[in-house]
Amino acid sequence: MHMVQVVFMTVLMFFVLVTVHEWGHYYFAKRAGILVREFAIGFGPKLFSYKRDETQFTLRLLPFGGYARMAGEDPEIVEIQTGQTIAVRLGDKDIIKKIYVDQLDTRRNVIRGEVQFIDLEQELKVRLDVDGEVAVYDVDPRAMMVKGSQQIQIAPRDRQYGSKTVGQRALAIFAGPLMNFLLAFILFALYIQMAGVAVENPTYVKIGDMAAGMPAEEAGMHKGDIVYSINGELIGADYQKMIDMTSASNGKPMDWAVKRGGETLNFTLTPRTMEGQEGAKVGITPVLPTRSATIGETITGSGHAMVDTTKAIFLGFKQLINRFNMDDIGGPVRTFELTGQIAQQGIEYLTHWAAILSLYLGIFNLLPIPALDGSRLVFLGVEALRGKPVDPGHEGMVHFVGFAMLFLLMIAVTYNDILRLISG
Repeated sequence: MHMVQVVFMTVLMFFVLVTVHEWGHYYFAKRAGILVREFAIGFGPKLFSYKRDETQFTLRLLPFGGYARMAGEDPEIVEIQTGQTIAVRLGDKDIIKKIYVDQLDTRRNVIRGEVQFIDLEQELKVRLDVDGEVAVYDVDPRAMMVKGSQQIQIAPRDRQYGSKTVGQRALAIFAGPLMNFLLAFILFALYIQMAGVAVENPTYVKIGDMAAGMPAEEAGMHKGDIVYSINGELIGADYQKMIDMTSASNGKPMDWAVKRGGETLNFTLTPRTMEGQEGAKVGITPVLPTRSATIGETITGSGHAMVDTTKAIFLGFKQLINRFNMDDIGGPVRTFELTGQIAQQGIEYLTHWAAILSLYLGIFNLLPIPALDGSRLVFLGVEALRGKPVDPGHEGMVHFVGFAMLFLLMIAVTYNDILRLISG
């Protein structure tokens, strides 16, 4: 695959994984009637932004994830106090459409007055003293608060995250990982359709992939060649025999016979060891012949892949806890590097890798770590048991500290990744 294509497919894969996750939060929050202020991919400065309906869709600089910011999660609306002078713009039936809190002299077609009473959450009313006369106005539930050039839609109580039931909020939070699980299942199924399934009673082994700079590639072998014999011994479908013979022949020339398009070709290969791996290698990945998978085989195979990969992910978590080492943790740079290497092997391998990453993203986000979805679900569980929510200030502090720690960890592993690239 051409390098430009590799980079494009790598970036596209991460974009899809994060977008699907955040879309889950966004969609189920909207279904619950929650105002979603921003749907963002990435963090930091904005690169691109547009508004659709009530939501601002943004692409940000740092590709570390994304978020769907719901009304009521953060105190983002400017507070208006009694006695403050503001300006309002009326719409049909004298209902307030916009509320201006500064630069009042530059506002046109507005009514200026001193606030005697204002409620933008429950009653949606404003009482103003306008040149000595008191006027009461209703406020449109989708009215905009304007400060400078920034416009923020007000959020009545029934549009805020905290006003919804525990079940509605839990679904809006769990929907992110759920979408990653569904995407992983679909991607595993696509991989099975592309790669096929092993045939029953195979009669040969073929070369599925080749490592650059290794004896097989140097000798001129090709992907798809059928391994016929090694040192005169027929291999048939016994790929383990091929591996064992190669592993035990470090530095010793071996006579390989392969079939390619009806022709038998002979090669002399000298296996050699690779750093961090046992036994000698010639740089090939043996695969058994495959056939197209049926719909039933695709569904069951995808399910088995989900289960097996989940077990492997939790085993990795266990090993990381038992033998923690910063060098064993990869950040975005390392993940991008590995994804690029896999993308060069073909679209089917990239699809399989994307399925693994999507499943990992869903599982990781459900861990009870502050700032992650799992932690927020824990707080909702506590609320359900207590019959009342945890103090929002305390919960917010836990998530803030957790996010800060995760961000620092991300910086540390990214620094390690960059050093690893520089040092080779």
